[in-house]
Amino acid sequence: MQTASILNLGKDTDDARASVDVVALGIVTAAIILFVATGSEIGPAVVRSLAGRGPGPDSFILNAFLLNVAIIIFGWSRYRELCEEIMLRKVAEKEARRLAETDSLTGFHNRRSFDRCVEALIDRAVDTGQAAAALMIDLDNFKQVNDYNGHATGDRLLVECARRIVAAVPEGTIVGRIGGDEFAVALAFTRNSPEVVDHIAAALAQAVAEGSQSSAATIDVTASIGLARAESRATSAQALLEMADVAMYHAKRQGRNQFTWFEPQMAHEMRFRADLEAGIRQGIPRGEFVPFYEQQIDLKTGELTGFEMLARWDSPQFGIVAPDIFIPVAEEIGAIAELSRSVIAQALEDAKMWDARLTLAVNISPIQLRDPWFAQKLLRMLVEANFPPQRLEIEITESCLHQNLGQVRALIASLKNQGIRVSLDDFGTGYSSIGQLRQLPFDRIKIDRSFVSSLIDDKDSAAIVRAVATLGEGLHLPVTAEGIETQDVLDHLRQYGGITGQGYLYGRPRPARDLGEWLGEATAAQEAAPDDRPEVKRA
Repeated sequence: MQTASILNLGKDTDDARASVDVVALGIVTAAIILFVATGSEIGPAVVRSLAGRGPGPDSFILNAFLLNVAIIIFGWSRYRELCEEIMLRKVAEKEARRLAETDSLTGFHNRRSFDRCVEALIDRAVDTGQAAAALMIDLDNFKQVNDYNGHATGDRLLVECARRIVAAVPEGTIVGRIGGDEFAVALAFTRNSPEVVDHIAAALAQAVAEGSQSSAATIDVTASIGLARAESRATSAQALLEMADVAMYHAKRQGRNQFTWFEPQMAHEMRFRADLEAGIRQGIPRGEFVPFYEQQIDLKTGELTGFEMLARWDSPQFGIVAPDIFIPVAEEIGAIAELSRSVIAQALEDAKMWDARLTLAVNISPIQLRDPWFAQKLLRMLVEANFPPQRLEIEITESCLHQNLGQVRALIASLKNQGIRVSLDDFGTGYSSIGQLRQLPFDRIKIDRSFVSSLIDDKDSAAIVRAVATLGEGLHLPVTAEGIETQDVLDHLRQYGGITGQGYLYGRPRPARDLGEWLGEATAAQEAAPDDRPEVKRA
């Protein structure tokens, strides 16, 4: 609408200028006619006067002649100015059209002009018996590049990716930048040869995945690509791009750095995803996200030492939803911080009612670690709940160490200064080094459940568990084993001495209202003599 208004304003200005120029042209034409008439009158008189054969021209006619000369000179000057103005106006209009139709950073088509070009492409493809394909390209984790390296680096990466995209597609392909880190290409292909589009998509993924050098660091980025096709005019450009967009999100959810063709069932998945997003946003203020608790047991004595808080979504639409479903969605839509704050606040109130020796462990999303004020926000929650910091343990996943080690180090130091303990979760699944464990003052390391649950049948898993237990003993770091589900696994772990554990062998996670049995047994165990202390009952 804004562009149309500018063009209409320019048209009105042109009409007004044209009417004025018609008047000016009439005046100049009249001046030329008068110039010829008065010139023919004073010319012979001037010649006779200069020859001394008669008087000079009449002064009135001479003045009229000179005025006509002035008007003609003015008219010529105005004509040249108009020509220059028209030329400049054409250049400005051409530039305005270019800016209205292209992306300023990459020079690609923007969304509006790309849609128009794709519409024409579909028409041409149908007329020639071909099909049209659209490929939606989204850069994976581009937001992290902006957050950690700055928007200037992000812009340079976009320009570099744009150059690679152009180099990877055939000549004549329509290329556009649809959004911040989202590109799109469209081309015609033979209906019976969709593998041609597959090859192009593979080339695009490979081209984008090449490392990009920025200053002294190499930035690695990958792309998720969605493909869709149109074989008739019944599929509009907008519908084609929407299908490619759905396929792109499907590729991203399947692990990223890959391409996927659109299939009808994907649309149902997208509607389910939209319902999840809406449910999460509405469920947080409604208190639908609640804490469940899993026991943490001293494997040697069977004593309950604390609980790990696990978030659950008690949705009126979907029922009890596990965190591996809603947490990734909450992270992507920017709701994870508010969700986590709500659940932790409930857990702090619950834990106040437990025995003072029991600890509360909570997991922190990598997204929250990017917040430089996270430690201060957590301290405020502890003060509001009047909960002792030394009873709280924050769990940070091993993958966080590779995103911004300096920021993680500062966060851990800040938390520990407040008396909060910090553990390294899912140890063994990433690439952290012993050097990092020495640099970062963790209070505990937790062995990932994938190694613990398979240690009886998998020698490699058993070796990893043994190595981590030995490492913890050498670094004087307590060790917790996750995923204890059988008695055989428990018996195997007991050989490593003072290890704590958790898992379904001791009972599935429960809400706060169902902890009475566990807490009662813990109280009884504390009051009993050491020799008479029973093991915690397993559910």
